[in-house]
Amino acid sequence: QVHLVESGGGLVQAGGSLRLSCAASRYTVGSLAMGWFRQAPGKEREFVATIRWSGGSPYYADSVKGRFTISTDNAKNTVYLQMDSLKPEDTAAYYCAATPPGTTWPAVEQYKYTFWGQGTQVTVSS
Repeated sequence: QVHLVESGGGLVQAGGSLRLSCAASRYTVGSLAMGWFRQAPGKEREFVATIRWSGGSPYYADSVKGRFTISTDNAKNTVYLQMDSLKPEDTAAYYCAATPPGTTWPAVEQYKYTFWGQGTQVTVSS
């Protein structure tokens, strides 16, 4: 069982930045990728970004491309989401998740993820 814990959320003004972290309780051996998703009030959870532990180019939702950067620190079993040029529409609960081995890439769909964190709230004021 993998336990994921997000941190780094908070309140920020539009145009500001935040960095989210997601620490895994143990190395996700065999896991293909880590992803970030978000859910705004009254909306369905949506894909934000994903990255493979083995490296290679990440994959982003069009709505965050050029503003958000996903990265990993394999030594720390941690994945990050650097969020710049934040907009009020980025306000949501952000969740990190891990895929099982053998998942096809890019891992955009939620059903590909087996383990989920509890979420961290990001609020962007206008």
